[in-house]
Amino acid sequence: MRPKLLICGAAGRMGRRIVALAAESKNFDIIGATEQAGHPDLGRDAGLLAGIGELGVKLDKTCESKADVVIDFSQPQAAETTIEYCLTNKAALVIGTTGLSDAQQAKLKDASKSIPILYATNMSVGMNLLFGLVGKVAKMLGDNYDIEIVEQHHRHKKDSPSGSALTLAENICKDTDKDFPASLVHGREGKDTIRQKGTIGMHAVRAGDITGVHTIIYGTEGESIEITHRASNRDTFVRGALRAAKWLTKQNCGLYSMADALKS
Repeated sequence: MRPKLLICGAAGRMGRRIVALAAESKNFDIIGATEQAGHPDLGRDAGLLAGIGELGVKLDKTCESKADVVIDFSQPQAAETTIEYCLTNKAALVIGTTGLSDAQQAKLKDASKSIPILYATNMSVGMNLLFGLVGKVAKMLGDNYDIEIVEQHHRHKKDSPSGSALTLAENICKDTDKDFPASLVHGREGKDTIRQKGTIGMHAVRAGDITGVHTIIYGTEGESIEITHRASNRDTFVRGALRAAKWLTKQNCGLYSMADALKS
């Protein structure tokens, strides 16, 4: 039997593509699609919203059906409701919502004692390769190389810096024994902004409809190295999330990363 899937934030940019590609994959039965109270599309068919024709699943504030797995790319304020639903229904949870507070991340960790949860700031296969690479590069290059991270996203993105940029910085700090997030310098302004050795510069660009571009610059006197991941559309994140959801339904309770799902 195919896993029963609930999609939270189903009317958003990511949510609509999750609906479309989940239906296309034929790996899931979509049994629910939710959005926040007051959303103008409540009551509409999720398939019509996603541009794939009627699915027979109406967009609602809550889901009364029991899902096997939930994918949530909604807003941070909805995370606790999603966690409670998953705990009540013993559903696996794939969550890609960025901007979660420390308290919300603690709730995820606590909930993972009862259900399988995969939390990732970026579901792209290529980006997760980069997550594993950036710290190793920094360690090999050594302390004489300055590190700057530049992330670019569309004008509607609410959180800054992106969750992916923070994950890149955190992984660099782990491999180079730097303090995270104390080592980060967010932008520079003023007449005395000379770079401090051992810091990591963090810069956010918000413009137009940029899906997501992350560049890590390693620079020293005489040379610089740039590694860039560029997402041309949201489908790369969605396909990763669906791959994670299918994998997660077969796992025991625990808190997993995208790297765990990609190993299999």
